[in-house]
Amino acid sequence: MSKMMNLITVLSLAITIITAILFCCCNKSIYFSLAITFGTTFYHLAIRLFVGVLFNAKMKNRADYTKKWYQIHSWESKLYQFLNVKQWKNKMPTYNPEVFSIRKHTWNEIAQAMCQSELVHETNIILSFIPVMASKWLGSFYVFFITSICGVIFDLLFVIMQRYNRARVIKICSKATAVSGSSKSMQQ
Repeated sequence: MSKMMNLITVLSLAITIITAILFCCCNKSIYFSLAITFGTTFYHLAIRLFVGVLFNAKMKNRADYTKKWYQIHSWESKLYQFLNVKQWKNKMPTYNPEVFSIRKHTWNEIAQAMCQSELVHETNIILSFIPVMASKWLGSFYVFFITSICGVIFDLLFVIMQRYNRARVIKICSKATAVSGSSKSMQQ
């Protein structure tokens, strides 16, 4: 997934530059529309990659999942059931599957990485609306607005998935801690 996202980001930048040059040379509105569309696409992809890199540099997939921000609210379980998250969560792509591999990480480490991933997607939701400001100078408000809403929905799905799955991973962590704690007391 990471290679494909990086490739699409680079391609959208290249197409943005090409169509912007064509617009400057030919002054045809189709090139202007394409430049805006691909430029906005580039922004949405690039900002997601950049935010992920920043959070990873700062947090290194370490977060205290017991903090209030990460706790599931009572209404969330009902929402997840209504959205039928259990049915679609396994169909969602993962940028870097190794981060969530039970072969490479403990359940505790996976829960921490899930917290970081949630924060990345929540930050992306906020940053998704920055392109709308460009409509002030470039027009095409609806192109910017629609792509921003699509970006928000995209990231919101991942926030929901992280929160839904993390509750289950934390239960596994708790059981593992209880089992290891009882094993240690039996050995003494």
